[in-house]
Amino acid sequence: MAARLTLIILVLALLAACAPRHAVTYPGHANRTAWHVKTGRVVSVELVTLEGDYGIVGTIGGAAIGREAGRTVGGGSGRDVAGAVGGVAGAVAGRAIEKAVTAEEGQELMIELDGGRVIAVVQDLEERFAVGERVRVLSSGRSTRVRPI
Repeated sequence: MAARLTLIILVLALLAACAPRHAVTYPGHANRTAWHVKTGRVVSVELVTLEGDYGIVGTIGGAAIGREAGRTVGGGSGRDVAGAVGGVAGAVAGRAIEKAVTAEEGQELMIELDGGRVIAVVQDLEERFAVGERVRVLSSGRSTRVRPI
C-alpha cells in the first residue's frame, strides 16, 4: 500500500513538472481581469521565503505511511491501536513536510510610485529586479504584481 501511494505521488509530481511554463505566469483567476497600472522605480529588493501550501497529498500520504509503520509495533489489538496512533502522527508529519517542500523563495520590492508614494509588493522570483529599475505595478482587488517596463 505504501509503495503504491509513493508511486502515485511520484507520478503526479512528474506530471506537474512537465506542465508548460511561459515567461510570466498569472493565477487562473487573473483571466479577464482589469488591472490598474501605475509606474514607479524600485528602491529596494529583499529576498524572502514564501510560505508553502499543504493539501490532501501530504496528509493522506503521511497517514498511510504512519499507519503501516505503527502496525509493525505489537500484536493483536495493540497493533491496531499503534496503527491508528501512527496514522494520526503520520498525517500531521505529512502535512508539515508538504508545507515545507512547497515553500519557495520570493522577493519584497519597495516601489516609489511616480507620485512619490512608496508601496511594498511581495512576489515570486519569476522576474528579478534591480534597485533603480523602472517598473509597472499592476493591481486588481487584493492582487498586485510588479513587471518591468
